[in-house]
Amino acid sequence: MTLMSLFRTKSIQDSLNDTFEEGRTLKRTLGPWDLAIMGVAVAVGAGIFSVGAKAAGSFAGPSVVLSFVLAAATCFLAIMCYAEFASSVPVAGSAYTFTYATLGELLAWIIGWDLILEMLTAAAVIAKYWGIYLSNVFDYWNWDIPSTINVLGLDVSWGAFVIVAIFTALLIAGTKLSARVSNVFTVIKVAIVVFVVIVGFFYVNPANYVPFIPEAQPVTGSDTAVWEQSLFSFVSGAAPSQYGVFGLLAAASLVFFAFVGFDVVATSAEEVKNPQKNLPKGIFWGLGIVTVLYILVSLVITGMVSYKDLAAAGGDASLDLAFKLVGAEWAGQIISIGILVGLTTVIMVLLLGLARVIFAMSRDGLLPRMLSKTGANTHTPIRTQVICGLVVALIAGLTDVGVLEEMINIGTLSAFVLVSLGIIVLRKKNPRVKGAFRVPFSPYVPILSAALCLWLMFNLTTLTWVRFLVWLALGFVIYFTYSRRNSVLGKKLKAEAAAAAASAGAPGTSAPGTSATGNVSTGTIQTGASSGGTSSAGASSAEASSVEGSPVEGPSDETDTRDR
Repeated sequence: MTLMSLFRTKSIQDSLNDTFEEGRTLKRTLGPWDLAIMGVAVAVGAGIFSVGAKAAGSFAGPSVVLSFVLAAATCFLAIMCYAEFASSVPVAGSAYTFTYATLGELLAWIIGWDLILEMLTAAAVIAKYWGIYLSNVFDYWNWDIPSTINVLGLDVSWGAFVIVAIFTALLIAGTKLSARVSNVFTVIKVAIVVFVVIVGFFYVNPANYVPFIPEAQPVTGSDTAVWEQSLFSFVSGAAPSQYGVFGLLAAASLVFFAFVGFDVVATSAEEVKNPQKNLPKGIFWGLGIVTVLYILVSLVITGMVSYKDLAAAGGDASLDLAFKLVGAEWAGQIISIGILVGLTTVIMVLLLGLARVIFAMSRDGLLPRMLSKTGANTHTPIRTQVICGLVVALIAGLTDVGVLEEMINIGTLSAFVLVSLGIIVLRKKNPRVKGAFRVPFSPYVPILSAALCLWLMFNLTTLTWVRFLVWLALGFVIYFTYSRRNSVLGKKLKAEAAAAAASAGAPGTSAPGTSATGNVSTGTIQTGASSGGTSSAGASSAEASSVEGSPVEGPSDETDTRDR
C-alpha cells in the first residue's frame, strides 16, 4: 500500500457513468421548488421555537440575531461551494461524492462517514422529540395516552417508531411522492411560524433589546467543567464566559444547528431534473427563506422578554415560554402543533439524505454493494432505506439521544470544510468543467468558508470533539479492513495496471496512455486515460460537455470491472 494510493480520485465522468449502472439508478423527478421546500423542511423544525431562545439566554442576549446572521453567512459561503459541485457533478452523495472527485478516496470516506454520523444522529434525535411533542399535543387535548410502551422490560418511544416507519414507506414508494407529502407539511408549518411571529410582535418591548450585546461575564457552576468548555477555551486557556463578543460567537456555533440540512438537499442531486440549473436555485431559495424565518423568530423572542428571563429558564427557554411570560398561554397549543408538523418533515428529509449517502458509498464499493441496489419500478434503494429506518427507529425509541445533538453540528461543519477546499482543487484539476453556478472570488471565498466553519467547530465542546474523534477512529478501522480492499475504483486501477503491464511486456508494444506506475502511484484516473483508450483531448471534451449543459445521456464506453 502506497501513501498516494489513499488519495486516488474518481473522475467526474466515472461518477456520471455510475448514474446509468443497471440496477443502481435513481429517477430524476425533482424541480427547484421541490429542493427549496426540502431545504425549508429539514431546517425549520422544533429548533425554530427553541434554539434562538436558548442561545440568547445562555450566550448572546439580544445579539443572538447577529449570531443567526453569522451562522447563515457561514452556511451561505459553504452552500455556494455545494452549488458549484452539485451543478458540476450532479450525482448522489453530496460532500462524499465531491470529495472523492477532488481530495481522494480516504478523505471521501471520512466525510461520508461524517455525513452518516450527522444524518443518523439528527434523524434519531428528531424522531425522539417528535414522540415527545406528540405527547404534549395529547396533553393539551386532555388525551391520556402514554408516550412509551413496555416491550420486554424496555420503555419504547412508540411515536418515534411510527413516524420513522411511515416516512420509510413513503421514501421507498418514490422520491416525488415523498416530496409532495413533505411540501404540504412544510407549507403548514411555515404558515404557523409566520402567524406566531406576527402575533409575537404585538408583545415586543423595545427596552428588552438593551443592551444588545450584554457585557461578558464569567461562567460559574458545571459549565466550567473541562468537557463543557469549547475546544477553543480549553486549548487557549481562556476562561469560559457568557455574553460579549465571544458569547455571540459561541451562540453562532449553537444556532448553526438551524442550518443543518442544506447539505442533505445536495444528496438528492441524482434525482433532480436539469440539476445544473435547478440545484443551485433550490438550495439558495431554501436558505433565504430559512434565514428570514429564524431571524424574525429570534427578534420576537428577545423583544417579548428579557434575555435574563430566558437565562433563568435554562434548557426550558423557548418561544412558548416567552408567550407564557407575557400572559399569552393560548399560543402554546399552536406552537406545539407547529413543532410537531415541523419535526415531521425534518425526519423525512434526513432519512432520504442518509440513504442516499450510503447508496453512493455502496455503489463505489466502500460499503457492501448490495446496499446500492434499486427497485425496478420505484428506482429507490429499498434495502438501504429499510435498514436506515430500522436503525434510526431503534436508536430513537430505545436510547437517550440528547447527548448526541452537538455531534450533528460537528459532522456538518467538517463536511463544509472539505467541500469548500474541494472547490479550489476542482478548479485546478478540471479547469474545463464549468457548472451552471460558479463560486465568485475563488479561491478567497472557499478559503473564508473553510476558516469560518473551522472556527465554529472550535467553539463546540471538548466532549463533542472527543466523541467525534472516536467516531473517526471507528471509520478508519472499517476503511482499512473492508472499504479499501473492496473499492470499485481500486479494483479498476489494479485491472488497468495489470493490462498495462501485460501490454508493456509484449514484444513490439508499449503501455497505452498513462503508465501503470503513474496510475497506481497517484491513484488518479486522468481525464482521457480511460480503459477504453480514449484520447486525452477527447475525454476532456466529453467530461466538460457532460456538465456544462444538460446531464449526460448515457455512460461512456468504459470497461466496467465492478461486481454486479
